[in-house]
Amino acid sequence: MEKLKERGIDRELVFGESGKMESMGKTFQPEDLTLIRTFRFEGMSDPADNTALYLLEDKEHKLGYIMDVYGSESNYGTAFNEFLKAIPVADDSNNPG
Repeated sequence: MEKLKERGIDRELVFGESGKMESMGKTFQPEDLTLIRTFRFEGMSDPADNTALYLLEDKEHKLGYIMDVYGSESNYGTAFNEFLKAIPVADDSNNPG
């Protein structure tokens, strides 16, 4: 999280009760966002302690992130999973790593 802050990425998007992503008074549909990268982290002492960090860009080219527990313990449930699947994924074929 500190590395994201250093890069100016400190806007968290949250899946709201409306079934859309929300951040700083704005609401986003899947087509308003692009998934840039997904990071997965596992806890050192508990293999069930899994977190996913999704890095996104909106249509105004502002970056943000979503944090969630991945797997069956997701914070948001099925509606979130469907929303996430509908977000277009950036073409990172020019990014080797």
